[in-house]
Amino acid sequence: MGAVARRLVAVVAALVLFLEAVGIVVINGIMATFVGKQNMSLDGMDPDHMVTATWVMGGVFGLFLAACGVLLLIAGIRDRAPGRFGRVLLIVCAVMHGVIGAVTVGLLGWHAFAFMMAVLGLIVLALVVYGAGAPGAPDEPADHAPTGTPEGPATAPGDAAPA
Repeated sequence: MGAVARRLVAVVAALVLFLEAVGIVVINGIMATFVGKQNMSLDGMDPDHMVTATWVMGGVFGLFLAACGVLLLIAGIRDRAPGRFGRVLLIVCAVMHGVIGAVTVGLLGWHAFAFMMAVLGLIVLALVVYGAGAPGAPDEPADHAPTGTPEGPATAPGDAAPA
């Protein structure tokens, strides 16, 4: 896959993750507002704790998605594969999208499932195009073979070998 296609996949995936991060924070804010206004509780738990937990969950989840988006945006701009930590973060994000997509189909329907699978596909595609063998991949072996002999420095092609 060419450099332009790799960059395009990474940038599009980053933009989708940024939009999803904003959406998650907004949805959690709406849920927190409903819980607070209706004074709901779960098994006697204080409703204020539930409101706070919903806001915190939305913020943390939104930051996680934004961090994954930043990783993909940097990969797309530099046309270099993310490092080991970045790849692990993106793999966790992909797995999370698969699990949430499976739950989403039952709760929200096939349209939400299709969106989650499209995001999953973008993340996996970005991981594959920047996988081993791609330019700038962190797994490429470094070619640091010694040029000289153990006894001394290497000789130029017309020089006499040391005796």
